[in-house]
Amino acid sequence: SAGLFVVAAAHVAAMAPGTNLGAAHPVALGGGGGDDTLARKAEEDAAAYLRSLARQRGRDPAWFEEAVRESRSLAAEEALEQGVVDLLAASPEELLTKLEGRKVPFGAAEVELHLEGARARPVPMGLRHRALRVLSDPNVAYLLLLLGFYGLFFELSNPGAIFPGVLGGMCLILAFVGLQTLPFHYGGVLLILLGLVLLLLEVKITSFGLLTVGGVVCLVLGSLMLFRSSEAYYRVSWTVLVPAVAGTVAFFAFAVGKGLAAQKARRLGGSEGLVGERGRVVEPPGPDRPGRVFVHGEYWNARCVDPVGPGAEVEVVAVEGLTLTVRPVPRGSAGEQGSA
Repeated sequence: SAGLFVVAAAHVAAMAPGTNLGAAHPVALGGGGGDDTLARKAEEDAAAYLRSLARQRGRDPAWFEEAVRESRSLAAEEALEQGVVDLLAASPEELLTKLEGRKVPFGAAEVELHLEGARARPVPMGLRHRALRVLSDPNVAYLLLLLGFYGLFFELSNPGAIFPGVLGGMCLILAFVGLQTLPFHYGGVLLILLGLVLLLLEVKITSFGLLTVGGVVCLVLGSLMLFRSSEAYYRVSWTVLVPAVAGTVAFFAFAVGKGLAAQKARRLGGSEGLVGERGRVVEPPGPDRPGRVFVHGEYWNARCVDPVGPGAEVEVVAVEGLTLTVRPVPRGSAGEQGSA
């Protein structure tokens, strides 16, 4: 459809055999129906613009209008017969040959074309435009936005990690570069940010799932409201949105579960980890003084619940500062810990 405007405006219009031209009725980007008033406005504007271009180049304005209003289309040979195009050429080289010596009106003057020996050189899209084309995809911009927030949250949770912060910052910058070419809504961005903050707080604060529910709701609403358009092309695909939200919730649920498990787990380090450990009496405690025991590779002051002698095996039952409270290990269970 867009090619019809190029043909109507061209000083010389050519087609290759086997091609067709026309069917320029305006449609919404992405194929949606769009608003009726806007569709009517686009149709009138396109028809008027094509009529103007066709008259300027000496072509039939009526057919160009029919191509817009009725989606009329012509094969290459039919377009040549009706004067919609000027010539047919099977290749760029053949086109240059047929244009040799042709006189073309250019403004108030007439220009004679001399193209013998000329070569057609394709101009590929530059790296900048290729990158913008990728970043302008709503799905790519949305995923970069999420990854950017993830990186910053991980950096704030673990200061000094550096890599998550750097990666998150880069993703956020690229996301906003892409968003600038799209009709995005700041409210959607803020809702996504709030949702991730609530999920992060669930890891730090036990809310019995309330923060998780609020975070999921904000994340879903923000994802749906991120782009201000009724067209499918400008919305985040469900095939991207659902896995992204589910993956985010699953990760934070895993983190919360690990945090709760760590809180309930028995500490394996520090003085509290000595409770239940076994050792040997080095110096039996007296009535008014503590004794000495060797536990977990260290010497400790100790008080004993029952009298013990040197070399007896004891078990730690409590820790008070730098002094252990121990009790004798019954002879029947002595050595079980080591054999296990």
